[in-house]
Amino acid sequence: ETNRDHLERWVRERFLVPDQGPLGCIIIDPEWASCSLGVFICLACSGIHRNIQEISKVKSVGLSHWEDQELEFMAKNGNEPTKKIYEATVPVYYYKPNHKDCQVLREQWIRAKYERKEFSEAGRNLIYEEGTRDGMLMKRGRDNGQFLNRRFVLSEREGTLKYFTKFDAKDPKAVIKVDTINATFKPEKIGNPNGLQITYLKAYSTRNIFVYHDSSKEIVDWFNSIRAVQLHYLKVAFPGATDAELVPKLTRNFLKEGYMEKTGPRQTEGFKKRWFTLDHRRLMYFKDPLDAFAKGEVFLGNKDHGYQIFPGLPSGTHHNGSWQHGITIKTPERCFLFTCETEEDQESWMKHFSDVMSAPMSPQEFASKYSELHFNCLLHL
Repeated sequence: ETNRDHLERWVRERFLVPDQGPLGCIIIDPEWASCSLGVFICLACSGIHRNIQEISKVKSVGLSHWEDQELEFMAKNGNEPTKKIYEATVPVYYYKPNHKDCQVLREQWIRAKYERKEFSEAGRNLIYEEGTRDGMLMKRGRDNGQFLNRRFVLSEREGTLKYFTKFDAKDPKAVIKVDTINATFKPEKIGNPNGLQITYLKAYSTRNIFVYHDSSKEIVDWFNSIRAVQLHYLKVAFPGATDAELVPKLTRNFLKEGYMEKTGPRQTEGFKKRWFTLDHRRLMYFKDPLDAFAKGEVFLGNKDHGYQIFPGLPSGTHHNGSWQHGITIKTPERCFLFTCETEEDQESWMKHFSDVMSAPMSPQEFASKYSELHFNCLLHL
């Protein structure tokens, strides 16, 4: 039996039960491995591991030549035992990416574990837990669309993220409360592999700012520092809550983004193409994906409180657009009409809307909804 036959047989026996790779992806029939770390990896991980050759030596399970000592090392280790070593002390706030996340998150997670060994020793001082962070990020201008260097300051004590138009400016351009922040990586939308979108509430409306840093480590450090400060804030605000209850309230990915067409409140206006972002119960629409402010927002409550979704448009709807796959959302206030380009888009949006409307509303969501309604009423007095 050759080394290759021996390894393939051992892998088949080892993975009769599916295992998780370093990014949480299920590995049933692994084709790649790091013979220096003793872990089997998927194709997506293998490319990242090749970039840290001094730490990880990647080989094909079926095509590479394996030395006897490498086989013995793999047999003594494996994914789960190695995980217990390199992920022994991962903080609960640290975002552990999966295979669906963008390259910058996946790469920095692998480097943090294996190259910097940040989570192998208890009591290690991590950069995300310093309580403050001060540095420069490239920020997209709201009006001209140019990215300019701006100073950002994150403060755990104040519970804020501030940014300044100049490094030595005394007054910040904006003061953002960390409990309203959502940060999510959007490299394709921003046009930079390290692009981070930060959204926050400003007078009950969502504001977007788009930033990046040339260093992938720097931007991911900012991302996890924001999560660390948010968790600290939440533990103060909700002293009886568990980590399992608080972590889902930290930064999150959007449920879905993409184009749909919509008409106005009278439902006689023409349908116009808009960019939509579904952030849990907030469906926001923009003229352009990189707009700073949404043109409008739709709150999606629970189906037991008068929120419903239907395929198609109401009979007699004036429809001038080219997209024929309609969606009707009914809320206690009004109906919203949308059209999608394809049937697949329609089905995908409807599934996400249905999932949100089926989820029970938290007390905080009730409070947020009625505060927003009160604010909107004051605007129209």
